[in-house]
Amino acid sequence: MAAFDYGEAFSRNLGWVTETEQARLREARVAIAGLGGVGGYHLLTLARLGVGKFNIADLDVFETANFNRQAGAGVSTLGRSKVDVLADMVRDINPECELTVYPQGVQADNLDSFLGRADVYLDGLDFFAIDPRERVFAYCHAHRLPAITAAPLGTGAALLNFMPDSMSFEEYFQLAGGSELDKAVRFMVGLAPALIQRHYLADPTRVNLAAQRGPSTPMACMLCAGIAATEVLKVLLQRGKVWAAPHGFQFDPYRNQLAHTWRPGGNRHPLNRLAIAFVRHRLKLTKQPGR
Repeated sequence: MAAFDYGEAFSRNLGWVTETEQARLREARVAIAGLGGVGGYHLLTLARLGVGKFNIADLDVFETANFNRQAGAGVSTLGRSKVDVLADMVRDINPECELTVYPQGVQADNLDSFLGRADVYLDGLDFFAIDPRERVFAYCHAHRLPAITAAPLGTGAALLNFMPDSMSFEEYFQLAGGSELDKAVRFMVGLAPALIQRHYLADPTRVNLAAQRGPSTPMACMLCAGIAATEVLKVLLQRGKVWAAPHGFQFDPYRNQLAHTWRPGGNRHPLNRLAIAFVRHRLKLTKQPGR
């Protein structure tokens, strides 16, 4: 077997990046929490871009219900730790990659270790993992660490960037004090205020926020990885415009539609308040008092 050659392995990136920029990517460290629906594709996409260092966290194992959308999910990986499987896949792409693995997931007591040396944080947490997501984004904001989230919705993707000088995750989503169900609705609306995906939901009964269950597609997860990795590239190389919250984007190939939203005040914005009310009505949810 031929010896691994980093320069040759990632030579096809050159042209879109310079040799100096590729060397910078090789030394960059990206933290990714959650290696399920989108997180695994995030990791593999950035590994193929030649990013040389990762902190990855996930406490889950692969199961059959993951087969429709998760990188690494298959018969041969059933019951195996997601971080171990994805770490093996990355090493198969780049044996020289420096991987720090957090099989206990991202917790309050390991935030410094997980995020402290990272150049950027990329969110791969499960949609319903609201509490750990709040902690991670609060840490990023306090430590001026760029944080990116891309959510799979329908067949498309919604993007939000939280940069050191932009509004914080909490300022945008306004989650504090809400119930888990209320937070899920606010998170959904804040991610994609245009709600493009609502037009082709074939069976609304498959969306059950109270039971923390919803439908997904592999196309959306892969699209998220391409969009999010491009934002990471721009952040790491410090070139290309990065639109920060309250700006957001949602691209839906099923609808052939791109929405660029601007919501000053985040979920306090009148249009978002209307969207929150619409989602509650559509999903037959009761409004939470005082919100």
